[in-house]
Amino acid sequence: MNRLVIENAHIVPVVGDEIPSGHIVVEGDRITAVGPGAAGAVPEGAERVDAAGCLATPGLVNTHHHLYQWASQGVTPDGTLFEWLVASYRLWAGMDAEVVSGAATAGLAWLARSGCTTSTDHHYIFPKGRGDLFDAEIEAARRVGLRFHPCRGSMDRGRSQGGLPPDDVVEEMDEVLQATDDAIRKYHDPSFGSMLRIAVAPCSPFSVSGELMTRSAELARSHGVRLHTHIAETADEDEHCREQFGVLPVEYLDRLGWLGPDVWLAHCVHLTDKDVARFAETGTGTAHCPSSNGRLGAGIARVSDLLRAGAPVGLGVDGAASSEMTPLAGEIRMAMLMQRARYGPRALTARQALEMATLGGARCLGREAEIGSLEPGKLADVALWRLGGYHAAIDDPVVAFAYGQTPPLARLLVGGRTVVADGELRTVSDAEAAEQGARAHRLLTSGDHS
Repeated sequence: MNRLVIENAHIVPVVGDEIPSGHIVVEGDRITAVGPGAAGAVPEGAERVDAAGCLATPGLVNTHHHLYQWASQGVTPDGTLFEWLVASYRLWAGMDAEVVSGAATAGLAWLARSGCTTSTDHHYIFPKGRGDLFDAEIEAARRVGLRFHPCRGSMDRGRSQGGLPPDDVVEEMDEVLQATDDAIRKYHDPSFGSMLRIAVAPCSPFSVSGELMTRSAELARSHGVRLHTHIAETADEDEHCREQFGVLPVEYLDRLGWLGPDVWLAHCVHLTDKDVARFAETGTGTAHCPSSNGRLGAGIARVSDLLRAGAPVGLGVDGAASSEMTPLAGEIRMAMLMQRARYGPRALTARQALEMATLGGARCLGREAEIGSLEPGKLADVALWRLGGYHAAIDDPVVAFAYGQTPPLARLLVGGRTVVADGELRTVSDAEAAEQGARAHRLLTSGDHS
């Protein structure tokens, strides 16, 4: 059993008051104590960690990603979303399980190095005869050691049916539903402390039929798993939905029964006042991906408005190919600055942005009772950040963490297990993860899978 006592840290529990110098006790995969000063009773044989000069936060939660895209970074660097997608589909059609394994290993390792303890992934392209792509990324997450929420995605609406993707990268609806059902039955673990949960995630209204959206929701709810998709990312999508369905994107989802406390949606950049109110009313979550939205020129999501309304909001880095080399911790700063650029300097504080990256993400995934805050009884997903050196010139440790370059990661615990120590992975090696990602890129872009 892991036994660990962290002492002398500035602790930001997210729930409750901050502790300027305190302790966290970990036994097994749980936090058993959090409080000021030195720990009282210490478990026998516990490792003591002197965290003087460190900030302790909950592990960060990544609510939206496309890990396979590590292999296609740099494509169409100056394109709009639709231009970038059209160019990327040609590459993605050539991926196989080896590419996905390498890309997922590198992508998850990069997330861990930026303080992420739980990550989703939205995988929605499954070329035929290329191996078990879903299993490949699940195995990568197991080796890296992150808590994983892969979303079995899908597309059934190719260009011949008015969709955006080429016909050769979409699947038949019955095939999608069967594969999704199989994935849930094989992998989904609903238990407290689970390292693996599955969500159902048709890709988007411009690549999925209304019938598949509806039947996917029915399937997810029959199994008690969550629902995820992209929505309202660009102005082009608004125009597409008006032409195809006669309504704006969120209203279209609402008609299909796709708003609710078991749903979280990626991007949500172009929301009306009515949309914001409906998200709050229904408990629908948002995965905010500020760097990707900026990279593609999509706009700035109404995160401040959603938070004020009481809707769940988490952070996501999005796919590596639309948010190259973005660390999850960096999205805290980016989210804060983008809201302030649009709404003024009080629009989003450092502590609000940190809460989005932790408890907000946990709420989106339905895991707020397990992760997202540092409290006794919760899972020991903990990040320790070093705030010495140059960062020591800032008195407020949360401002020092959020406003500038992300400080070094001293320790990352996932369920009490050390995944990162002194900025280096302790599960797979950094060199191995980086090489696997580079090889995945070479295989995908060259088409050589020999």
